[in-house]
Parts: sequence; C-alpha cells; structure tokens
Amino acid sequence: MEQENDLFKLVCEQDLHVKCVKEFRFSKTRRWRFDYALPDYKIAIEVEGGIWKYGRHNRATGFIKDIEKYNEATLMGWKILRTTPQNLNSLTFYEMIKKLITLCNKKFII
Repeated sequence: MEQENDLFKLVCEQDLHVKCVKEFRFSKTRRWRFDYALPDYKIAIEVEGGIWKYGRHNRATGFIKDIEKYNEATLMGWKILRTTPQNLNSLTFYEMIKKLITLCNKKFII
C-alpha cells in the first residue's frame, strides 16, 4: 500500500505537475485530514478503504463523521474526489484529476 501511495504522489508531481500533499490537514479547528490534497487547486483525494468489510467508513458513526467532514470541506471551497485503493493509480482516476485541474484553471465553479 505504501508504494501505491508514493506512486500516486510521484505521478501527481512529475506527470501532472502539481504539488501533492499526503495526509493534508485542512481544518484549523478540527483534526480532519485528506488522504491527499492538491492545495493549489483545493482538490482533495479521499481513498475509501475497507469497502468490502465492515470497517470504520461502513459503520454508521464513521459514515456520519465522513459526511460532516466532506460537507465542511466543500463549504470551505474544496473539491473532493473519492476513490478506492484499487483505483487510486488507475489511468481513469488520473484523467479525472487532470479534468478537474483544467476546470479549476478555467475558473469554473464546481
């Protein structure tokens, strides 16, 4: 898993030419972090693990806390892309990030 994480950050920085921060803390009042962030574009990447088992994100309390986090981040102007660990380094996901960066550069509100 760690190699995949490093690969994601590396591709963002070298191929997409954007600063990528792992475990980015976006709130001054809460301990919330994004799995990855492209802070120059206010793009957050959340890797939703444990979807095939009854993990933190699948339990009611964890799910509700994630909703609160995502909604607050959206109100702060962040654009959130969610993915699974299996799709994090897929060409499709990188293309989605590139599309969102392009939209941000054109000053579209998303």
